[in-house]
Parts: sequence; C-alpha cells; structure tokens
Amino acid sequence: MSDESKINKIVVAYSGGLDTSVLLTWLKETYQAEVIAYCADVGQEEELDGLEEKALSTGASQCFIDDLKSEFAADYIFPMVQAEAIYEGQYLLGTSIARPCISKGMVHVAREVGADAIAHGATGKGNDQVRFELSTNALAPDIEMIAPWRQQRFRDQFPGRKEMIEYAEANNIPIQASMKKSYSMDRNLLHISFESGVLEDVWYDATGEADRDMYVLSVSPEEAPDTPQMLQMLFEKGNCIGLMTEGMDEILAKLGDVKAAGENDGYTLLDPYGVMRVLNFLGGKHGIGRIDMVENRFVGMKSRGIYETPGGTILMAGHRQMESLTMDREVMRVRDGLIPKYAELVYNGFWFAPERDAIQALVTESQKMVSGEVRFKLYKGNMITAGRRSPNSLYDEDIASMEGAEEGKEEAYNQDDATGFIRLNGLRLKNEARRAERDS
Repeated sequence: MSDESKINKIVVAYSGGLDTSVLLTWLKETYQAEVIAYCADVGQEEELDGLEEKALSTGASQCFIDDLKSEFAADYIFPMVQAEAIYEGQYLLGTSIARPCISKGMVHVAREVGADAIAHGATGKGNDQVRFELSTNALAPDIEMIAPWRQQRFRDQFPGRKEMIEYAEANNIPIQASMKKSYSMDRNLLHISFESGVLEDVWYDATGEADRDMYVLSVSPEEAPDTPQMLQMLFEKGNCIGLMTEGMDEILAKLGDVKAAGENDGYTLLDPYGVMRVLNFLGGKHGIGRIDMVENRFVGMKSRGIYETPGGTILMAGHRQMESLTMDREVMRVRDGLIPKYAELVYNGFWFAPERDAIQALVTESQKMVSGEVRFKLYKGNMITAGRRSPNSLYDEDIASMEGAEEGKEEAYNQDDATGFIRLNGLRLKNEARRAERDS
C-alpha cells in the first residue's frame, strides 16, 4: 500500500450508483483528503440527472461532468465497429470500450486539478479494475491508483451489496439498487448492462414478466411493432455517415439533441453520435440487440451479463454487409483473423497498448473501399437484409451468373478452368489418402 499521508487530492470515478456513492465518503474519511468526483458523460442520459448535487452532498469538493459522447462515438465505437470486434461471439464490448474513454478524461482532469491519485469503485473480481488501471498506466504512469475493493478494511466494512445498500440508506444517499432487485447497471451510448444479484443464477430467466421493467433501451421482440420498418444505411470508408427511414424528421425531433449534418440523395447525414442515437431508437423500438451470456472475465472467472445493444447491433450488421460486397477476400480473412485478438484487447483493457494501435492501422487500411448502401428490414428482434450496393462493389453479375454469356459477349468465367483448379487443390488430399492406404 502506498504512503497515504502523501495523498492529498483524489479524483474518483463517480457514477452516482451504489458503489461510488459509498466510496466517495469512505475515501474522504479514510485518506483525510480532498475528493473530486469525475463523471464522464458517455451517454448515460437520465442517469446524470442530479449527479453534481448528489456528489457535492456526499462530500466531494467539486464534480466534473465531462461531455465525451461525441468523442466516445467517433474515436472509440466507430473504430471498434470497423474491426468487427465481438468478444466470444456475442458481446459487443459496450462497457469495455467506454473505460479507456473515461480513463482518458479522468486523467486529464486529474492533471488539471493537481491530483495525487485516481480512485475507482470497480471490485477486485471484475474486469473494470484492470481496464481503468491499465489505461491510466498508459496515459499517466506517475499517478497513484486507489482501488478500495482490493483493500481488506473496505471489504470488512462492506462484505456485500447488502451492507452497502444499508449504508447508503442510513446516509440518505439515493440509489436505484434495492434488496429486492439487487442487480447493477452500467449504461452508455453503446449499450446498457445488467449483472449481479438475481442474475448470478445462470438458470434464472430474465425474459419473464417479473423483469420486464429491468430493460431500458429496448422492448422485447414480442412487444415490438407488428409492422416492419425499412432502414437504409450509407457508408463511407467503413463508417456509417447517413441513414434513411420513414419518419426521420420525427425521430430527430423526439431525440432532441441530434442535428442533421445535411442531406444526400434522400439520406440524412449524421455524425457518429447522431448515427448511434438514431439506431438506438430504431433498434430499441423493434426489440433488437438483447443478449444474455456467460462470459470469461480477464481475471479468470466466468460471469453472467445481460446486455441491450440496439444501435450497435444494427451498425455492426450493416458494416459487415457493406464489407461483404466491397472488401477483398484475403484482406477480409486477415482482418477477421485478428477479430478475437482485437476484441480480447478491448475487453481486457489494452486499448492504449501498441499492439491495438498496430491492428487498428491495418483495420483502417482495410476500410478504404468500404463505401455504399445497405438496406435492412427491422422486425421483432430481427434485422433482415434487404439489399446492398456500392460503386466499389467486387460482385460481378456476369461472373457470378449461372446463365451463359449474352450473344456477342465474351464469357466472363470459363467453367472448364475449374477442372485444373480442383485437380491441383486435390493433389495433396490424394497423396494423403495413398499414404494412409500404404500404412494400413
């Protein structure tokens, strides 16, 4: 443990939730230090309501609410989507990708106020402790890290969520968690996650009526509209830059904080933040993007998480469809071969590591021709592909067609050539079979 007497000013990652609300007061009392609350606005929306007042009343000397929504979308979500990063085949990394963005903002504030240390409320069993601290190590190796959940004295005082809830209630700290509904939530622009409490039973069915109110960003597929909605997505160099769907003006008016950047051939042009907001609205309306999974944490255990990622699910699927038309086969194989590693780096907290930068450079190069349009039909939890087109398309109907060449037109693909192709590729298989016969 570091010399606590040398720590006079602490910046704490503050969400207003159970853990950080208790943590703020504990840090101030234990370290006899000034505590500054830091909250990165990465799209929590109503979770930020009253946050500054709550932080100050809980003991913070200042509360910084840093608007990082646009940066989060453009510099973190979109590059990750270009990499098609999915962890263990299901998780779209909503919590994982927010942590480096938050860490960068927190380090900036810590430098600004002259803090000696940064503290977080991540538990010693979770991934977030690793993500926050590895990011801080990469950005500010001289700043002390405080992780109360890894201190025995903190765990003795708060052996579980029950004691924390009781402590918060005794100190008049308003919280959403309760003894009856004890799961925790983490929300940002890309998703919302639910874990802990009743959800720790992996056989527990969280799709039932009892948990209907748990979900925030989406309706269930059963409750989604009976009429499908068409959506078109415009891509440029691997990034979605425009959307077209019925009632777009009404959607933007309802969202309130999204402004169109222009119009192009019927598409409403949007920045990355605007794209995410509109896709979240559409995906949520049609019951898209719910995942219930058991994942492997970096620290070595398995955990269950339930995720709502409506907009990210649509964005990822649209991007993949655009790539299928425009990306060279071997380039795609190289990039796809790196997806597990890239996703692992994001999940484990190595966003600022040199190997992630190196993979990102390859991903960026692979996206140069990924431009065009994708069309989906959104219906009751499904995204049904309804077309794609691009000026950079590698699809040649003359080559792919099963019909013969038109009169006067040269045959684009000579089927006779396949005979030699198959013979050469089958040579090693024949040799292997002959050897097996000799050895038998």
